[in-house]
Amino acid sequence: MTSNKKLSAVAMLLVAAGAGLGYGVAHWRTASMSDPSATVSGTKETTKSPAGERKALYWYDPMVPQQKFDKPGKSPFMDMQLVPKYADEAPSGGVAVDPRVAQTLGVRTATVEKQRLGASFQVPAVVQLNERDVAILQARTAGFVQRVARLAPGDVVANGAFIAELLVPEWAGAQQEFLAVRQTGDAALTAAARQRLVLLGMPTSLIQQVEHSGQVQALSNVHAPTGGLVQELMVRPGMTVSQGMSLARITGLSTVWLEAALPETQASVARVGQPVEVLLAAFPGETLRGKITAILPEANAETRTLRVRAELPNPQGRLRAGMFAQMRLGGTAEEVLVVPAEAVIRTGQRAVVYVAEQLGRFTPVQVRLGRELGDKLEVLEGLQPGQQVVASGQFLIDSEASMQGVLQRQATPAAPAASAAAVPAASSTASAVSALQAVGRIVELSGQSVTLDHSAVPALKWPAMQMGFRLARPELAKGVKVGDTVRFTFRESQDGYEVVAMQRETPGGAR
Repeated sequence: MTSNKKLSAVAMLLVAAGAGLGYGVAHWRTASMSDPSATVSGTKETTKSPAGERKALYWYDPMVPQQKFDKPGKSPFMDMQLVPKYADEAPSGGVAVDPRVAQTLGVRTATVEKQRLGASFQVPAVVQLNERDVAILQARTAGFVQRVARLAPGDVVANGAFIAELLVPEWAGAQQEFLAVRQTGDAALTAAARQRLVLLGMPTSLIQQVEHSGQVQALSNVHAPTGGLVQELMVRPGMTVSQGMSLARITGLSTVWLEAALPETQASVARVGQPVEVLLAAFPGETLRGKITAILPEANAETRTLRVRAELPNPQGRLRAGMFAQMRLGGTAEEVLVVPAEAVIRTGQRAVVYVAEQLGRFTPVQVRLGRELGDKLEVLEGLQPGQQVVASGQFLIDSEASMQGVLQRQATPAAPAASAAAVPAASSTASAVSALQAVGRIVELSGQSVTLDHSAVPALKWPAMQMGFRLARPELAKGVKVGDTVRFTFRESQDGYEVVAMQRETPGGAR
């Protein structure tokens, strides 16, 4: 019996302890649910007014957070109560996140700092032939190829080197006439005959040779007008050539081009006439110097680089087309403000970073960006050195800021406080819509406003809901009453949404 009494007493104690624990948990959950500051969006220490209540700055609709109201009530947009914004919550323009939640989600910050850009930087480049130093040999008249120098494309020739010998019958006849006229002693006729030789395309050296020797020179030698690389050789012995036919193409080697791929973010650094230094793997330890002659107007669509062309002297012919090199461009050393590239959120219209103001509080700041510097971005406006910006997990904070309407309040000026019964300004989604139609049931009606339980409005992405509208004219309320189904036309105005037309719908569909 004694043992049974002891067991009964222990059981009663356990039941009482369980009941007390359950009451405590239920009381804690009720307090947490009634206190908005206990949400995951941030741990907010409750600051009490002298009366023991938290001070509300204003009330707002979470679906339209940019509109503020000065008293509680039902949202004119949705069938829900307005939510208070307390003074001890995140500061205006900021968002609060529980530090424990931020640590769990891996939120990491980085320091806004100044970085000194070097006085020069290197870009890859390739040696190319100078296409401005090109000579093309052409036949001045029709003839026959007697012999050709032993050359092939790719050979290097000196200035004045023999290329080919041509037999020109037309020149032979003209030279005989010139010698015959010259023997007459008529100076005017002799000058005219000599001018004819020039017009036939005969070189001056050949005309002088005919004058001195008195013999017809039907053979004409073609020589290289400049030294360089034979890129094309279009004649062979026995060929017939016509007037204007190309015989050879020679590119000079006294200078070469160096084409570099310059990132478009560095386009402002390069300029025509700027000196450059060139390093080639073929000549280690040796620095060559040239200058930029052109910045080509087209960028590479795949690599997002610009073609920068520099010209280098090549007196010994050591630089060969196709060699790889590094081009060093000089620039002025400067200090710039930088942030990690991962800290920037690009919305398409602006760039935003989140600044850590204090423990668990973050403020979105719009920044103006400059150059890309590896894994960092230059900041031209918006930040100061030493500030802490979120470099990891900022998209979670951005989602929380969007839910609280932080970005909307920054993008648009705060509207003056209005009562919950007033219709707030329209959302930006509807700004481009002049007038829309919908069907709804009248819930409340007065000469100035109407509350409608209306169908969905796809153009505004509105679901079916109950919402208040202002009447554009008091006479719109005539002929309808509470409970009627109406087809109404509404639009956006400076005071919110207003109904401009309203007609009762009959059960059969007739008006």
